[in-house]
Amino acid sequence: MFVIGVDPHKGSHTATALSSTEEVIAELRVDADTNQLVRLLEWAEPFSPRRWAVEGAGGTGALLARQLVAAGQEVVDVAPTLSARVRLLDRGRSAKTDSHDARARAIVALRHANLRRVVVEDHDAVLRLLADRHHDLVAQRTRVVCRLHALLVQLREGGATKGLSADRAAQVLRRIRPTGPADAERKRQCTEHLNELRRLDAQLVELRKRTVEAVAASATTVDEVHGVGPLMAAVIVGHTGGVGRFPTSGHFARFNGTAPIDASSGEVKRHRLNPRGNRQLNHALHVAAVTQVAHDTAGRAFYLRKIAEKKTRREALRALKRRISDAVYHQLVADAERGIGRTSRDDSKAA
Repeated sequence: MFVIGVDPHKGSHTATALSSTEEVIAELRVDADTNQLVRLLEWAEPFSPRRWAVEGAGGTGALLARQLVAAGQEVVDVAPTLSARVRLLDRGRSAKTDSHDARARAIVALRHANLRRVVVEDHDAVLRLLADRHHDLVAQRTRVVCRLHALLVQLREGGATKGLSADRAAQVLRRIRPTGPADAERKRQCTEHLNELRRLDAQLVELRKRTVEAVAASATTVDEVHGVGPLMAAVIVGHTGGVGRFPTSGHFARFNGTAPIDASSGEVKRHRLNPRGNRQLNHALHVAAVTQVAHDTAGRAFYLRKIAEKKTRREALRALKRRISDAVYHQLVADAERGIGRTSRDDSKAA
């Protein structure tokens, strides 16, 4: 088995082919253009069977990785932290160059058995795009509302109430009578922000409709977990990236940040909050937990039981989030076993 590591960039890609003994067989640098795939495949033809190891298969190297997969090639995604570790420990090749980086990717693919396998995009990729777009639109809306608040407080005593909507902002602006050129400009900018706020609200409504349709088309059962609606289901399925790469629910919990971090020292055994993990996934699980606590559910009963055990409200909510993480994991595994989802468990292990 030959492994070809690829260090992708916006303008060029550097590929290094290694044998199973980590011996460098050949290197190639190609420009990032319409002929990049043809040149790489022609160069790699003698190296068979082969596997491609691409860093940033979900970012800078996404297009190249998808092109290789469409051409029938086996491609795995190598995290930057893994290749950096190889480069750091590699005597004589610790310098960060494109060829050294490509070689490090290939070594990781040779020695690491649980890398994410890149496959043809389907519903998971659509849900990830929709989830990220929703996140961006909400962030833009928040910025616009904050700017409106900042200007209104200079035009009206007390400004506007929290939870400012477009209709409420319009009502406030209609009552404002500028007393000078500066106030007139402030009101004009408020009107511009108001128009932008209405546009963002309309986009969010349309995006939600597309998300509901996409979640239904994916046939995922994640939304059967109480508190997981279409938007949160899109976040969970899209950001998980194939449940097969998580051998257990504990691995999945560590990925989404609901598993506490061991902070023991000597005889003192303790754990602390995990600030790492995928924060989008963590937020989705938090929303589900808050929803369950607010309704008569098994999650609320679990939460109250933790409170009775002298846990703080935050500690009880974190415990519930971990419980929901396990439930979501089992739903994702069930989906994968029924052929739903981008990466099956067997595909992940094969990678």
